[in-house]
Amino acid sequence: MKKNIALVTGGFSGEAVISYKTAVTIDKNLDREKFNIYIIDINPLGWFYQLPDGRKTEIDKNDFSLQIDNDKISFDAVFIGMHGTPGEDGKLQGYFDTLKIPYTSCDAATSAITFNKRYTVAVAAMGGISVAKSIHLFKHTPVSVQQILDQLRLPLFIKPNNGGSSIGMSKVHDREDMEAAIQNAFKEDDQVLIEEMITGREFTVGVFKTKGNIIVLPITEVKSQKDFFDYEAKYQGASTEETPAKIDELVADKIRDTVKKIYSIFNCRGVVRIDFIYNEENGQPYMLEINSIPGQSEASIIPQQVKVMGWSLKEFYTKLVEECFNK
Repeated sequence: MKKNIALVTGGFSGEAVISYKTAVTIDKNLDREKFNIYIIDINPLGWFYQLPDGRKTEIDKNDFSLQIDNDKISFDAVFIGMHGTPGEDGKLQGYFDTLKIPYTSCDAATSAITFNKRYTVAVAAMGGISVAKSIHLFKHTPVSVQQILDQLRLPLFIKPNNGGSSIGMSKVHDREDMEAAIQNAFKEDDQVLIEEMITGREFTVGVFKTKGNIIVLPITEVKSQKDFFDYEAKYQGASTEETPAKIDELVADKIRDTVKKIYSIFNCRGVVRIDFIYNEENGQPYMLEINSIPGQSEASIIPQQVKVMGWSLKEFYTKLVEECFNK
């Protein structure tokens, strides 16, 4: 019998617009011969499934089921296609764990850690991964610009500590621009991460596990037309992405080995995308962040990498769904 899969999208943050684009790609490529697909939109107004005739029915949160006319629909697994809270920060994962419903992403603990950029780099550094020097700010504990510059050197990246899609992120070259950038980041989150800039080439790579094997997707080099890889560069065409990246195979091997190590250190599940700066002076890849629910829209990098690897998205998404039953 075909399994019932809930494709969860939406969310409570500014990244919801990206979630809906991700869900379109996933929905289009999930195998209807193997799965019955129900798109569940979780938004501030409720948790809804829209029937083909336009009617909306709300999810019963007691057991994450649907009542459609006289039929009760229960789900065998959940494909999480939601960026931001509550789908990327561990909240939904913990909910599904209590209901014993398998899902395609990292577990609750890993999702919570990787959603917090400061905790991510701290855990990575403890595991021997190279990361940028950084400071963690909290809204309730003011820190002066001078205190920051006593510890870090300009230029700096200033960004919300929890969140993605580069929303609220700034690159700062001058001291006088720091306070405005910090306040801009605090509009998105109560915590802010400030990092020294690492010079080098920017790479990003997807990685997933299937049948116990960690598979690294082809590496992509990102070249932003902006000062850094911001929201416009990511989603509005202001960047170029080359997959596979034109790099020496020894460099590629070093990045792939680091990717596998990070995936293992964080006990990742499903597909994640890891961003790096490769510093050519010391030959080290510096991890920037881990995206536990990477974008799957038409403009996104993971679909590009899957196609370059020679797989169809249908094959890829089938592997992700099947793997979540092996937890």
